[in-house]
Amino acid sequence: MYVLDSSAFIHDFHTTEQTATIPLVREELEDESAYRYDAMEGSGMHIHIPDEDTIEKVRRAARESGDLDVLSDTDVRLVAATFELDGTLVTDDYAMQNVAEKLSVAVEFIAREGIDEQRDWRFQCRGCGREFDEKKERCPICGSELTRKNPT
Repeated sequence: MYVLDSSAFIHDFHTTEQTATIPLVREELEDESAYRYDAMEGSGMHIHIPDEDTIEKVRRAARESGDLDVLSDTDVRLVAATFELDGTLVTDDYAMQNVAEKLSVAVEFIAREGIDEQRDWRFQCRGCGREFDEKKERCPICGSELTRKNPT
């Protein structure tokens, strides 16, 4: 089963496999892509609402990988739905792909190339330059803002 992100509707993704999504995806769509969502729902696309425990599991994985701050609630719930349905997530969102792979959820990309590797992001202080494994509101050393850094 393919679980569709908004990019699947925007880029007119086609498949003969069963499809599913979540209600929040519809709120991200307008014009023709919203029409595609409605048409697919009318022709049998499964609308899934993931369990809160699974949503929290996805949030923990996103926190560990450093992607939580860039994922919307819709993104988190979509990965959770894909996990519960043992499906394949169809998205172009790199952060969603990263978290999905951390949870061993299959991913298929649409318009862009998918990720090459899973990353656990690091965070670097803009002031003193120290690095941290976890996102914090401010640097505990100097109080400056932290930015996400690509691990090398």
